[in-house]
Amino acid sequence: MAQFDFDLSGKIAFVNGASRGIGAAIAHGLAARGAHVICASRKLEGCSAVADAITADGGSAEALACHAGHMDQIEAAIAHVRDTHGRLDILINNAATNPFYGPGADTPEGAFDKTIEVNLKGPFFFCAQAIPLMREGGGGAIVNVASINAVEPGLYQAVYSMTKAALVNMSKALAKENARDNIRVNSLLPGFTDTKMTSVFKADEDHLKSMLEQQVPINRMAQPDEMVGAVLYLVSDEASYTTGAQIVVDGGYLL
Repeated sequence: MAQFDFDLSGKIAFVNGASRGIGAAIAHGLAARGAHVICASRKLEGCSAVADAITADGGSAEALACHAGHMDQIEAAIAHVRDTHGRLDILINNAATNPFYGPGADTPEGAFDKTIEVNLKGPFFFCAQAIPLMREGGGGAIVNVASINAVEPGLYQAVYSMTKAALVNMSKALAKENARDNIRVNSLLPGFTDTKMTSVFKADEDHLKSMLEQQVPINRMAQPDEMVGAVLYLVSDEASYTTGAQIVVDGGYLL
């Protein structure tokens, strides 16, 4: 009988948006399975805290400042991986933003541009920079963290939802193009998860309670750690025949 242990020993993993929430949970999960994790986000302080915690737990990690929407920083980050480690096995595109919550027609241009820059341009060019390095190393696994909004747009989240839908389609396109180089590209679609980005929903406890009761069969928000199992599957050899997939972790919201 096959043994499923999601062993990532010796793998080099890059997680952007790793300073908190889902990204931090993923970074810890990858390290716990043996990967060396490069924790990246816009501010070095937050990444350093995550990397230090991983190291304190006996894992292997480092911190790197990188703005997920700036090409020069994306290029520099992947160049650092090449120069320091010589390979990249796992890329997690988790960095995201939603600077405007309100009617789509009222979206300021600046908020529109920032959302596109971080949520779509960043992941695309992280993939574009990482894929050649993965190809040189014989393959790799990419997970793009999208959202249930990719399937069912969130109210007053038009641009954010647009970017997440595009991210899923981008993942499928890159999966088709790179499968023969043993590079797999998949998407994770979290539901309502208890992170800083969902604080707008938590501001009104009665509204949140009602929304969860009506829309989420499991009737609670997810914790970031509950996203980790799906990611471990997608980046491990256990998922060697899985590419272009969307794994939904949403408590039943999309049923």
